[in-house]
Amino acid sequence: MKARVRKRQVSTCLPKYRIIFLFLAVFAIICMLYSLHTLETKVNSITIMSRLFNHPHSFCTFQPHSPEEALEEDLLLRSIAWPETPSLPSPLSLTESSDPAHSTFTIVPGRGGGQWHIGDKLEVMIKIYDFQGRPKKSGGDVLVARLSNTTLLAGVAGRVVDHLNGSYSAVFSLLWEGSAQVEVTLVHPSEAVTVLRRLTSEQHDRIYFKSRFRSGSVTESTTCNVCLRPTQGPLCNYTDLHTGDPWFCYRPKKLSCDNRITHLKGRFKQNLQALEEKLFQSRVNLKVSIPASGPTTVTVLPKMKGQPEVKSSIVTSGPSGYYYKGAWRALGGTTVHQFNNHSAISQCLKGKVVHLYGDSTIRQWFEHLNAALPDLKEYNLHSLKQVGPFMALDYANNIMVTYRCHGPPIRFANVPTSELRYIANELDGVVGGANTVVVLGIWSHFSTFPIEVYIRRLQGIRRAVVRLLARAPDTLVIIRTANLKALSLYETLTNSDWFSLQRDKVLRAVFKGLKVHLVDAWEMGLAHHLPHSLHPQPPIIKNMIDVLLSHICPKKNS
Repeated sequence: MKARVRKRQVSTCLPKYRIIFLFLAVFAIICMLYSLHTLETKVNSITIMSRLFNHPHSFCTFQPHSPEEALEEDLLLRSIAWPETPSLPSPLSLTESSDPAHSTFTIVPGRGGGQWHIGDKLEVMIKIYDFQGRPKKSGGDVLVARLSNTTLLAGVAGRVVDHLNGSYSAVFSLLWEGSAQVEVTLVHPSEAVTVLRRLTSEQHDRIYFKSRFRSGSVTESTTCNVCLRPTQGPLCNYTDLHTGDPWFCYRPKKLSCDNRITHLKGRFKQNLQALEEKLFQSRVNLKVSIPASGPTTVTVLPKMKGQPEVKSSIVTSGPSGYYYKGAWRALGGTTVHQFNNHSAISQCLKGKVVHLYGDSTIRQWFEHLNAALPDLKEYNLHSLKQVGPFMALDYANNIMVTYRCHGPPIRFANVPTSELRYIANELDGVVGGANTVVVLGIWSHFSTFPIEVYIRRLQGIRRAVVRLLARAPDTLVIIRTANLKALSLYETLTNSDWFSLQRDKVLRAVFKGLKVHLVDAWEMGLAHHLPHSLHPQPPIIKNMIDVLLSHICPKKNS
């Protein structure tokens, strides 16, 4: 009887155990699927990381801030990928390299065989030949194009498209009535890009820096850089704890890492292989004009009502603006007004605080404002002329303008370590608001390093800009882009326009979609008749300042 009862009790409990077992099984399956999903996510992140950081930059690799920024970096690298360039023969000869003297450009006929109107697109076909007069079969040359009218002081940059077969197209927007002359320039042959690529990959420490260490009467100097070869001795790690921006110096033999007092530019190590300097010759293949095979000028007629515009078969984005009568006119966005006297500038800046952060091309803006406003008096901070920081005050109009250089890498001499500030950290100290203007310009000093170093610096600055705009949405943020410059062999190997072009594209992409405004220094320099210069001449700077002031003080109904 007892056995029968026990059996009945067991049989009544079995369904409960089965339910519990089934629940545990389902839970285990869910956990396993979640683990697999998490593992897949981690594997994807690791795949992106490994692709980015197992590249041949050897001793110069750093982890991104997050998997999201690693993915963004990968997309940026794809977006600026340059066409494959030819390997160099040994021994090197210019025979098969791109020759601007043999190359030509031709204006593609317009409406009715030769009529153009304002609003049309002018297309130019460019053919590249080598030094033996044979057509090139691949792309990768660095070309720039400009349309101009010297009488009208008018100019606009063209968009160059590489067809990857030795031919290129340049497309121009026709924006003024009258004569328009085409200019096409070979900045670098594709073979030179092969060398520049190798230098960036293998010799990104070709410009090195120094730091002085001092304690009492003992002084030492050691080499510093974004990344150092660890085989040459122990390191002092000065990586910024907040931004993560890396910086290292070799440890001094007698003194402590804490005894570092100044930062300065070291020297340049030119490590070209035999005869490679031939690829960087002024008046031969370095920033040389390409001749036309026919007319170089077209006549632009007034815009016709109801007449369809002539469009190019090449799809490109339009220019950001153009010069007319020497003044920059923006296409889209804020209308640019001319601030031609100090009273107009003072009235615009009244009650404003303007913070300028960046390299010497931003310091130019401080110097321009300081010279243009007689009541803006520079306060003597006993700073070195090249380095800063600088501050200027106009007490009557309650205007303050400041300048501070960005943190390393920076090719300035004798910067006190206490003045080595990263832009992101400085922005975190800005209160912001409707009367605060922040101007950023950082590109030139990053040209010898892998582009990933520049991308990560910009990502850190962008995070700081996002924080600033979150706490003070009315803050005005202006970003100055890169610009072209005069090129010698040294300037090319350290600051080529090809390096600057890559960084300019990255800068625009990183800040796209944010509540910031660009001053397009690239097009403002290319479209102007004055020669290219790292530090553009005063008429160009004046136009840049007009753009800045037009953002600060936009005219109603403009």
